[in-house]
Amino acid sequence: MGVKAVIFDWGGTLTPWHDIELADMWHAICSAHLPPEDVEKAARALVENELELWRRGSEDHLSATLAELFELAGVEPTEELLATKFEMWTPHTHTDPAVPGLFQDLRERGIKIGVLSNTLWSREWHERIFARDDVLHMLDGAVYSSEIPYAKPHAEAFRCAMAAVGATDPASCVFVGDRPFDDIHGAKAAGLRAVQIRHQTTAAFSRPGLTPPDALIDRLDELLPHIDGWGG
Repeated sequence: MGVKAVIFDWGGTLTPWHDIELADMWHAICSAHLPPEDVEKAARALVENELELWRRGSEDHLSATLAELFELAGVEPTEELLATKFEMWTPHTHTDPAVPGLFQDLRERGIKIGVLSNTLWSREWHERIFARDDVLHMLDGAVYSSEIPYAKPHAEAFRCAMAAVGATDPASCVFVGDRPFDDIHGAKAAGLRAVQIRHQTTAAFSRPGLTPPDALIDRLDELLPHIDGWGG
């Protein structure tokens, strides 16, 4: 069967991977908006609870939201604080330069384009990023785990992403991601083909006994020959 849809992970896939010091990021955000005597406690609570929510997603396959994070940490998410968080992440959210051309090539082949991201962020934040980088209009559908009960690698997350682009047969879909467990093993278990994009910390997300990808690439501009080879 030919490829009818290609669904992409976001961070580390559509955006180049960046190593982030989460504690430094939260400390800077809190310092800009909270009384000095509250900064250390609030930043520590945000880091600890965010890591726990990511652990829950990876191990229990349950989603989470920014609102849940702030509630657990006991921090009031003012509009100003949220704006600072978005701004501080901006250097790490820019879409890979290869993406517009790749999306255009896929569209010319009649292939639907989707996004499935494990994220605490809202759809509005992600769409703001895609619009800024002039690729939002090229997406046929997107699913953000913050909007559904599950996170990758849960099969339901992949089924939701397929539905978002109008695909019904997982064998006609390809998932592209960087994480061996959440992205590759999860997609394969749900019946999709999977392409893994490698970066400097990919190995840190691996674990024994995972299903291997159908293809390995180092850059997004290496993807299209695989799609064409599968009858895309």
